[in-house]
Amino acid sequence: CYAAAAVAEQHRIKVNNPIVEMDGDEMTRVMWKMIKDKLIFPYLDLDVKYFDLGVLNRDATDDKVTVESAEATLKYNVAVKCATITPDETRVKEFKLKSMWRSPNGTIRNILNGTVFREPILCKNIPRILTGWKKPICIGRHAFGDQYRATDMIINGPGKLKMVYVPDGAEPVELNVYDFKGPGVALAMYNVDESIRAFADSSMAMALSKKWPLYLSTKNTILKKYDGRFKDIFQEVYEENWKEKFEENSIWLVLIYTRFGSVKFCKKLHSILHDLCRYEHRLIDDMVAYAVKSEGGYVWACKNYDGDVQSDFLAQGL
Repeated sequence: CYAAAAVAEQHRIKVNNPIVEMDGDEMTRVMWKMIKDKLIFPYLDLDVKYFDLGVLNRDATDDKVTVESAEATLKYNVAVKCATITPDETRVKEFKLKSMWRSPNGTIRNILNGTVFREPILCKNIPRILTGWKKPICIGRHAFGDQYRATDMIINGPGKLKMVYVPDGAEPVELNVYDFKGPGVALAMYNVDESIRAFADSSMAMALSKKWPLYLSTKNTILKKYDGRFKDIFQEVYEENWKEKFEENSIWLVLIYTRFGSVKFCKKLHSILHDLCRYEHRLIDDMVAYAVKSEGGYVWACKNYDGDVQSDFLAQGL
């Protein structure tokens, strides 16, 4: 037995760099242990930096373990995370937690300040709900700010809600939000240019690497300044850093006009146009409708909440 173990040890592949392991809750702990014991450790000599993100350990460490795991990921660049419980009122009572801790995914994403890309693996022998999807759709979710770092409150009665910004060394800027006539709720959220620029760069790098179109979806017709900022920064980043690279890979606009001014695409031309590397902004409702009727094969850059919702929609459709 010892000889066999020694031979097996010699044949394991040495992995040079450590990875971060973030253990999770409930059945994911069981399944992940089976995967490690049967499929990973018998074949790989791997240095693992282990963090227990189970809800009880997060509670015992006042959620510091979540922050430490994210900081370790910044150091080592690669992490494997299991599914975790984000406690609500019921879970707080069930596990006798000290606090209703924030989503560990949200905490990790904000520390990494990156983009979460989700792309399904297509299997020919697994039927798809949306049969028109012939190619994968890669969703890039902006992993910072918005609702996931918002401050919300319950309004108990009539009163004025205001938003105040106090610039360093300047007079405060005050905006009237709403005059409450009775109870209600309120929310304040934010984002920063630096993170939006990084989101734009990573989305365009992903699209270029795949030679796929890139779409950014927002609701800038309603949130003219908030979502409009995303649209403007994406366009700036595209013009400054990516336009020439995209155009080198494709001439993205090829149209055939009839004498009536309409556009006709034969199936072959439509397929070629669809696969060309390009960037375009679309309204979120228009983009969702397009996603349902498209055949896939593009990168979809979403704001934080939109990416949360649409990535699950994508997973179910495929």
